[in-house]
Amino acid sequence: MSKKYVDLETLKYILYDIHKLENLLSRERFQEHDLESLDMFIDSVKEFSDRELYPYFQEMDATPAYHKDGTVIVHEQVQKVMHQSGEMGIIAACFDYEDGGLQMPISAFQAAVYIMDAANNHLPGYPSLTLGAAELIIEFGNQNLKDAYVPNMLSGVWGGTMCLTEPQAGSSLSDIVTKATPTDKGYYKITGQKIFISGGDYKDAKNIVHLVLARIEGAPKGTKGISLFVVPKNRITEDGSLEYNDVMTVADFQKMGQKGYCTTHLGFGDKDDCRGWLVGTAHKGLAQMFLMMNGARIAVGRGAAAIAMAAYRTSLQYANERPQGRKLSSDGKKNPSEKQSLIIEHPDVRRMLLLQKAIVEGSLSLVFLASKYQDILTTANSAEEKEKYHLLLEMIIPIVKTYPSEAGAESVDNGLQVLGGYGFCTDFTLQQYYRDIRISALYEGTTGIQSQDLLGRKVPMQNGKALELLSAEIVKTIIAATNDDNLKPYATALGEKLELAKKVIGKLMPFAMKGNYERYLADANLFMEYMSIVVLGWLWLEMAVDATNKLEDKNRRYSTTFYESKIHTMKFYFKYEIPKTNALAESLMSDEEVTIKTDKEYIL
Repeated sequence: MSKKYVDLETLKYILYDIHKLENLLSRERFQEHDLESLDMFIDSVKEFSDRELYPYFQEMDATPAYHKDGTVIVHEQVQKVMHQSGEMGIIAACFDYEDGGLQMPISAFQAAVYIMDAANNHLPGYPSLTLGAAELIIEFGNQNLKDAYVPNMLSGVWGGTMCLTEPQAGSSLSDIVTKATPTDKGYYKITGQKIFISGGDYKDAKNIVHLVLARIEGAPKGTKGISLFVVPKNRITEDGSLEYNDVMTVADFQKMGQKGYCTTHLGFGDKDDCRGWLVGTAHKGLAQMFLMMNGARIAVGRGAAAIAMAAYRTSLQYANERPQGRKLSSDGKKNPSEKQSLIIEHPDVRRMLLLQKAIVEGSLSLVFLASKYQDILTTANSAEEKEKYHLLLEMIIPIVKTYPSEAGAESVDNGLQVLGGYGFCTDFTLQQYYRDIRISALYEGTTGIQSQDLLGRKVPMQNGKALELLSAEIVKTIIAATNDDNLKPYATALGEKLELAKKVIGKLMPFAMKGNYERYLADANLFMEYMSIVVLGWLWLEMAVDATNKLEDKNRRYSTTFYESKIHTMKFYFKYEIPKTNALAESLMSDEEVTIKTDKEYIL
């Protein structure tokens, strides 16, 4: 298999030139890093991924994780990647020095893990969830919990998970019933079940540290009564050894894709001996868990964008190697005596490849945008800066989770189509990428949930201030593009779509103001698609502005063709994707109410 699963030049261009990673390094938190050291880190992760992740991508699909004798059997690379992720500092990358971390910018970390996701999306979830669980302990846990669990988690010796979902309560976390009973010994007895727990158990792991949402006996109903607990599979005894903590692996879900990434059903307290330790303040568990939700949702978008990248690189390579048919002559006929054309010469294949490129590279820029906002927010020098980037990040989060997931699936679908019948065959990886990416629209809140979050919470936030700030950022790029005659038409088009978005909101907002939230949110998914197209149009226009300027620079880093390809892809995006907003706006502003349930049922 070729190791061209990621375009490293484009990744570094978007990270360094478009989102200007170097600007972050002047902030106090990151002052011990420089571009050279971060570049070396990213390159080392690429080499690691070439060696330890990519060669096992198809093998992990062919030999899925499975449940046997109370545990989950996973591919041997899981434990190897966990340990080496710890040794290389991947798990600890973004934590404070005092907690054993490297204080690396989140943007650089995301670039590194994006490479891992593109190489083999079945593996990075194990260290990533461990990172997330450790983050909660570091942020909210007492010193005893930090000392007991964090070092082994950051080193990759122990795994970590988030345990939210229950059989009777999917996305409705207010309905969870896992119970925590206080004792006089400093811990709680935990009883209940959790499902869809990614990385929840695997045979060779010495320990798995579960971060569990549960309800303390007598707690208020709903989300206000939920608390967060550390519940290890094996608890630490007084002499420092481990003993079983009554956490049972009931099953492992067999899935359509990401088969090497185990997804478990866990039971707590079957023998009334499962102990959990409260993290932070009682009844604040959901708010605490949501600390890592922004990061988790960026991670989902990052993973989807990476899968789409790998699929694009595969279909692009195939199109450059596969001869099929002949180009039409001026009279509309083919000459059978001529040499067959490579399929990349056919306009329809080029359309599909350009669509992939537009989605893939635009999604990568979106992931880095959200990561940059996170970095600025965590190092803000003033209350004003903190508020601005908090609001910008809040606006972007549902989009960065959703667009790469939904459009990424469309991108992979087009890649499969490029291969024709071979795309449907297991000899090629496109069918696997197609299956693997499908979960992304479900992870960490479905597309429907993200869409309602965007329209229902983020747009009205602080009387529309978050949306105003995002619009202002887009307008900056529009103004910059207007100064170039070649880019001005695209700047004008994007400005018109931004104005149309305001009209859409003006049409919908009165429903919310009257308390008719069902009508207000009925087409939230369409609004998500609209805003996603606009935001990606902004990011592509931003790339085109930079590429145009670089073409005038004699000391430019990349080739002329490289920069021209960015401008060309922007033009493609504005021809084929931006016009879709017109149809979406028409549907959003329609007075027809055909999806709201009435007394009469029409879905038969």
